[in-house]
Amino acid sequence: MDLKAVKTFHRIVALGGFNRAAEELNYAQSTVTMQIQKLESELGVRLIERGKTFQLTEAGRLFHEQSAHIVKDVEQLQGTMKELLSGEASHLRLGVVEPIASYRLPEILASFLRDYPNIRVSVTIASSPQLNEQVLRGDLDMAICSPPQLGAGLYYEPLLTEHFVVLMPEDHPLASRELVTPADFRGHRLLITQADCPYRRKLEMIMQEPGGPPMDAMEIGSMAALKFYVQSGLGAALVPLTVLQPAPAGTVIRPFKGNAVNITCGYVCRSAEYPPRLAASRLYEALQRGLPQAEAEEPFEAVRRNA
Repeated sequence: MDLKAVKTFHRIVALGGFNRAAEELNYAQSTVTMQIQKLESELGVRLIERGKTFQLTEAGRLFHEQSAHIVKDVEQLQGTMKELLSGEASHLRLGVVEPIASYRLPEILASFLRDYPNIRVSVTIASSPQLNEQVLRGDLDMAICSPPQLGAGLYYEPLLTEHFVVLMPEDHPLASRELVTPADFRGHRLLITQADCPYRRKLEMIMQEPGGPPMDAMEIGSMAALKFYVQSGLGAALVPLTVLQPAPAGTVIRPFKGNAVNITCGYVCRSAEYPPRLAASRLYEALQRGLPQAEAEEPFEAVRRNA
């Protein structure tokens, strides 16, 4: 069945005649007549009575009623395909690490979806190694996380740096220090994240001291949750400054010596899919603009203000 002929039939019914339909569709009247004749031939029934006045046959009324949803669905599908080709409709799967997922991304996505309401975005929150693997497998279209390993078949573009500071209870023995060093943590419980977290690996390398006592550490599975465990007096933690504006009641923030523990995060996709196209390019541009703008101000100024 020719969908074009079905649409023509519906315009004839809506406008009440062949001539009006031909004018609206910019067809010759003979073309409209031929389309309806072919449609009737395929169906084996007459749809429109031929005569001076326009009138549907019983079969025509039934066909008009039963095919209305087909025409509507086809028109909707054609509109969706146009939006897809213009990058204004799609379903994108985005992976994000914490704390970006909780503290930076919501505002960026809210603005993005206001501009592109027909683009659906699913967000997966996981560690950087997990997200890199999911992008490589094709389970995610893109991710915001720390750099993948070289030669992994992934494209990486740095977008922002998470600046880490020391958060501790206000009565902590180190609270009187203006600057905290890795050696200062010896003899004090340090709250740390899960083993596959890039920050955790960096921190362990910094804290290594040949012949020294093992680090007193308590593992907390969520970066975003660390500040609440500090607030409860369980120990000190290195946390991104992003999550500490303001700091929890009963805690203090101190700078951490050096920037070796800071984590750079960026855009990750499969190498073959860069540069992104269509809807993916729209989200990529929004992340490019939004994440650096959301990056915390120079960290030590913020620490002094909160101290």
